[in-house]
Amino acid sequence: MDIVMLSRLQFATATMFHFLFVPLTLGLSVLIAVMETKYARTGDKLYLSMTKFWGKLFLINFVLGIVTGITLEFQFGTNWSRYSAFVGDIFGSLLAIEATAAFFLESTLIGVWIFGWRKLSPKAHAAVMWLVAGASTLSAVWIIIANAWMQHPVGYVLRNGRAELNDFFAVVFQKFAILQFLHTISAAYIISAFFVMGVSAYHILKNQNTDFFSKSFRTALVFGMIFSVFVVFEGDFHASDVSKKQPTKLAAMECLWDTTKRAPVYLFALPDEKNEKNIIEIGAIPGLLSFLAYKDINAEVKGLKDFPRDERPPVFITSIAFKSMVGLGSYFVLITIYGWFIRKRLTENKLFLKIMLFSIPLPYIATELGWVMSEVGRQPWIVYRMMRTSDAVSPLASSQVFVSLIAFILVYGLLGIAGFYLIIKNAKKNPEL
Repeated sequence: MDIVMLSRLQFATATMFHFLFVPLTLGLSVLIAVMETKYARTGDKLYLSMTKFWGKLFLINFVLGIVTGITLEFQFGTNWSRYSAFVGDIFGSLLAIEATAAFFLESTLIGVWIFGWRKLSPKAHAAVMWLVAGASTLSAVWIIIANAWMQHPVGYVLRNGRAELNDFFAVVFQKFAILQFLHTISAAYIISAFFVMGVSAYHILKNQNTDFFSKSFRTALVFGMIFSVFVVFEGDFHASDVSKKQPTKLAAMECLWDTTKRAPVYLFALPDEKNEKNIIEIGAIPGLLSFLAYKDINAEVKGLKDFPRDERPPVFITSIAFKSMVGLGSYFVLITIYGWFIRKRLTENKLFLKIMLFSIPLPYIATELGWVMSEVGRQPWIVYRMMRTSDAVSPLASSQVFVSLIAFILVYGLLGIAGFYLIIKNAKKNPEL
């Protein structure tokens, strides 16, 4: 295996493992802030217990997110030094803002929240949790802006063999970044909602503190339903933007080989990349891709054959990841809407509770698939149509990267075992009422 693939695998391993914890931090911080606000407004001790129970799980998850995220930025210098040298003026500044303006603020505020229970009034303490949620979101904003710039580079000039920033606001406020942020943050909120609903379902099935966990479930259900529906509509806008800015990705997502008017969407397609065709096409809906991409059922959509072979992304991985993500997203909408109608009869619906318990991993899978589609679909570019991934790696021996890749897998594996053990152990505990 060559240095490029090994470096990509190492970064993917670290990033995907780290992203198991980031979304729950983003979403759970908001849910906890809602719970604590209800306590501050009503004085109901049940909401205080809810805040502390879910707060403990939030803190465990937050610490794991920090530990697994530290190595990522170092890899830009170790494995991707040529990339860093070429775009460091832009990419490096965005990461620096994230670390200094968001991450340190978030960490400080969490410290205040942990140690401020007896020193702050209930309203002030709840306000701190809202600030924690805001700082967590701000941190995500800068990371997404950095990634969006790789997907659609703007606000730069090429000078002295480097990309240099010349319009900061163009980078920060470009449409691609805004849509990508909304999609990512919505997915994070869905993860946190399903996590709370799943853990609550476990306790309700055990007939443990049903009032406590029924309220937790209903709070998360509203949160999850709103953002499950929202992400579908936002995803439509995002896909339409992708069709204009990354047409090769769109064609790979839908396994479209020939440029076509009234381009169809296939419910499932199995591509044969060598022979430039689909072996299997199931459930073709004529004109739907044209409408989704250009809001015109008769619009022409460019196929993969209109792009050079060396500029096409891996079609199978991109398409399967996209279709699976969409399928799971549809499931989240249906199951949360159903849950809304039976929300007052949770204890009577054992099958639904079991489904929600076993659904905990599904939003995680959907989110990871979304990132696979986004990143693999951008290939062969590390910065779209500006720098190829093969030109971005450091001049290292393959053996060096292979050893570090194995080390990452082992260390992250141990962290994962310890982290998930702590989360599961504390999730199974009864709250302190």
